[in-house]
Amino acid sequence: MTTTLSDALRLPRYRRLEEIDLLDLESVRLVLRGGSVIDWQRLAFESQNEVREFLIAQELDPEDQASQARSEAIKNQAVAYLKRNFDFPIPKPVAQASVAELLLLASGRGHRQLCACTILKVIHVIHHLEARELLSLLAVSDQEVFELVEQKVYRVIGGMLARGLPIIELVGGRKHKDSLYSKLLSKRETHAAQIYDKLRFRIVTRTADDIFPVLGYLTRHLFPFNYVVPGETTNTMFPLKRYLRSKSVLAPLVEQLQPMADEQGDAGNDNVFSAPSYRVVHFVADLPVTLPPELFENAPPAAAALGSVVFAQAEFQIVDRDSEQRNALGDASHDAYKQRQKLAVARRLKLGNVITPSGRNSVAPPAKSPSKTPTLKKAAPSTPAGKVGEAFKKAARNKLDSKAAYEKGGRLRDREAPKVSESLRGRLNPKR
Repeated sequence: MTTTLSDALRLPRYRRLEEIDLLDLESVRLVLRGGSVIDWQRLAFESQNEVREFLIAQELDPEDQASQARSEAIKNQAVAYLKRNFDFPIPKPVAQASVAELLLLASGRGHRQLCACTILKVIHVIHHLEARELLSLLAVSDQEVFELVEQKVYRVIGGMLARGLPIIELVGGRKHKDSLYSKLLSKRETHAAQIYDKLRFRIVTRTADDIFPVLGYLTRHLFPFNYVVPGETTNTMFPLKRYLRSKSVLAPLVEQLQPMADEQGDAGNDNVFSAPSYRVVHFVADLPVTLPPELFENAPPAAAALGSVVFAQAEFQIVDRDSEQRNALGDASHDAYKQRQKLAVARRLKLGNVITPSGRNSVAPPAKSPSKTPTLKKAAPSTPAGKVGEAFKKAARNKLDSKAAYEKGGRLRDREAPKVSESLRGRLNPKR
């Protein structure tokens, strides 16, 4: 029986921490460090099924003839580029291999592995650039593309909730215009191209140890690891090397990780308005989505050769329940963050970007020391989500509901999981 694309997205395997393989570990390290897949030396696919999952996440269905033709066209461009510009010697069997076959070759050893990996890096760039070109040729708004991204996110993560996987809550939405204005006014780069969180999602897991496998799952089925935006990661949840050493189940895989020349430690928080006590894994991904056929009715002829996949950048935040509770209070809270940003914008509008007598930049008032941040008693493992005391519930409610950034946002919680297939059927399984 043939498995459809929607079936593959609905019922994929979830790997617990002790089941994580090398592909997951490499992918999650890329997310947590904010690196680039162009710097990788090899891949770690072990089976045709893993390759198939990866291609489906890329919106390149290996069972669809149009997707296969598109993949082949991009691959041929990549091979031609390498021969034209570098006289790159590519064995004929590698040049004639499909993209799926190249992914497996790039996970092996030897000269053919090197050639396959090189071709795939160029494919990665060409696919992305031509998707951007396609978007510029069509009469499609940001809002239409955002809606497709939201449908994909709710379909995948809503499916995780429905299966009882360790996600407590998903909150998603689009950034309010006033928040966009304030963010640009508070940044050195005051143009919209530097705003990555017009569309953003926050995922709350049950425990900190669930973050790793949840990220592994999402890189397989929601945003391909190769389209995590380099340099846009913040990881204040856990030091990666120390965390990996502390988990005996991961120790054998750590020795197999490929060496990275730009290994520069964990991606700290360079947001001057965040409190030192704020804990989160934050990153930006370019999500591929397939445009519906009706958007091509009046498209120019040049669009026909560019496929139907485009990309939209979205910000993701992932945090465990206990850290989310602590983030809701004191200097780490969203209200305190917005107040610091608002004061900085007001100061910059009045005075410009000046140096104060203390030597500090006037645009960035410091957050208070984490030692003065109110703490919250850790909830017992058996305590249901949302029942950790009236004080926290009130603080959390004020924090979430007052976020203007989540305008038109959607929220899914674990207790709503049994209703997902009915109440969100249209959002989780839209017609493609």
